[in-house]
Amino acid sequence: MNATVLTAINDQINSEFEASYTYLAMAAYCETKRFRGAAAWLRQQTDEERQHAMKLFDFVLARGGHVELKAIDQPKVQFESLVAVFEQALAHEVKVSGQINSLYELCFAQKAFAEMTELQWFLTEQVEEEKVATEIVARFHLVKGDSAALLDMDRELGARATTQPRRP
Repeated sequence: MNATVLTAINDQINSEFEASYTYLAMAAYCETKRFRGAAAWLRQQTDEERQHAMKLFDFVLARGGHVELKAIDQPKVQFESLVAVFEQALAHEVKVSGQINSLYELCFAQKAFAEMTELQWFLTEQVEEEKVATEIVARFHLVKGDSAALLDMDRELGARATTQPRRP
């Protein structure tokens, strides 16, 4: 594996684990505020992010590369509101999309074609991640502070079906 690309993929692996940790902190906050549906949704998101990290982890190993795990900073644990949690989730997904796009661009410049092929899945996944987060945030803004509507949204978030990572 190209050393520059390997370093960048290792950075992305760590970013995905950090995302998992961030979503777990969000889930804990929601649980303490008794938004158990949102907490369940965020726990599933935690699992998805870990699966994303492991997908890259396994790819690096399959290509004979060395995985370099780094320390993960403590995530934010307090939020102004349930809406703020999901606004941060959306901002995080936008950030990750930018990281994946930059990684893909690097792989293209380095002619790392196998890596580009692997990243195709992540490009598609990020479109879906941003779409879902955008819709949730828009709905929170639509209901504003209506307690009954927030409880309905919490219940709907809790009904999220368990997902497995989409494979090409």
